Amino acid sequence: MFCCGVDIVGPSSLVTLIETIPPYWSSLSRELILRIGGDPKTEEGRKFLLECSPLTHVDNIKKPLLIGQGANDPRVKQAESDQIVEAMVARKIPVGYVLYPDEGHGFARPPNHISFNAISEKFLTNHLGGRREPYGNDFEGSTAEILKGKEDLLD
Repeated sequence: MFCCGVDIVGPSSLVTLIETIPPYWSSLSRELILRIGGDPKTEEGRKFLLECSPLTHVDNIKKPLLIGQGANDPRVKQAESDQIVEAMVARKIPVGYVLYPDEGHGFARPPNHISFNAISEKFLTNHLGGRREPYGNDFEGSTAEILKGKEDLLD
């Protein structure tokens, strides 16, 4: 159904997502657990969360995936992206991984936002076809670190 996908700060395991809720979110953690539908502190809840987690279903990923992550994300930790990338690489599923060491949840700094858009455009052109703008100065001031898939993301 899909030719490829782009994931920006997405959780890969609902268990580790909940287990790494920052302390200052403690008042919201119960609500988050209720919304997601399982408590990792119970056997039933943990089983449910694992069954719903993308990491559990990594073998179903058949198309290339581009992942963007902020290293300082307090909500969806870098480990979420690291573990799905590791699982995809182990299964030889094409993956591009871009890490921004000075970003949190999303890309707030304009140079990083611009660079990820440019990388995404290259990735999508490679897998969907069509035209794209050359990079030009799209990386000026950006802290993008392409950890996986450089051959698919750079000219």
